[in-house]
Amino acid sequence: MTTTTLAHPPVVSADTWLAERKALLADEKALTKQRDRVNAKRRRLPMVKLEKTYTFEGPKGETSLLDLFEGRHQLLVYHFMFDPEWENGCTGCTGLVNAIGDLSLLGDRDTSFALISRAPLAKLEQYKARQGWTLPWVSSFGSDFNYDFHVTLDEAVAPVQYNYRDQVELASNSEQHFMKGESHGMSVFFRIDDEVFHTYSTYARGCEGLTDAYSLLDLTPYGRQQDFEDSPAGWPQRPTYG
Repeated sequence: MTTTTLAHPPVVSADTWLAERKALLADEKALTKQRDRVNAKRRRLPMVKLEKTYTFEGPKGETSLLDLFEGRHQLLVYHFMFDPEWENGCTGCTGLVNAIGDLSLLGDRDTSFALISRAPLAKLEQYKARQGWTLPWVSSFGSDFNYDFHVTLDEAVAPVQYNYRDQVELASNSEQHFMKGESHGMSVFFRIDDEVFHTYSTYARGCEGLTDAYSLLDLTPYGRQQDFEDSPAGWPQRPTYG
């Protein structure tokens, strides 16, 4: 057998591998059932009526949150990190949007999808063109939207909260990187006639299910190669947040 210094899983017989694979399969099935239970709880969350009328700048002029539903009853909003001072969008958010596939099934299920960022529309349009994206993308510049949904953090404007942790909790969890500036997330809204309700928001790793890339990497020996993962010694890893 060829010797190598490359980090790799141990080499075993086919029978040993099959026994360990079956044991892992039991865990995978339990995880699938647990995910189904969590999704069922999410479908039963109550919702909160929005008392503000949020308006954004879009390619066709002033656009409301209601407009983004495009006549449907459900709206998914990805809070794309793009500070007004930046010339380019967040690389992580860019990778996520690049990995989003065909979303036509959403429309078939009475659901719309849009990106919202705080950068001015001109910057969003230029970046969108460079990336070749067609997803709806509007600017919340000058709006309370990002602050109200805790994806732009500035204690001078609003109390700092990210992923349902306040400033003290973030500091105690060594999450100071989430205490100032732009962050990402996903918010879900529901429409009854012209009234809009907030049903759900998730942040940080809660957004990773938006792309298949992480799920595919989870199937590989090296995984996502991020330092939060429990991996064997010698496995390649890089900072999760950098």
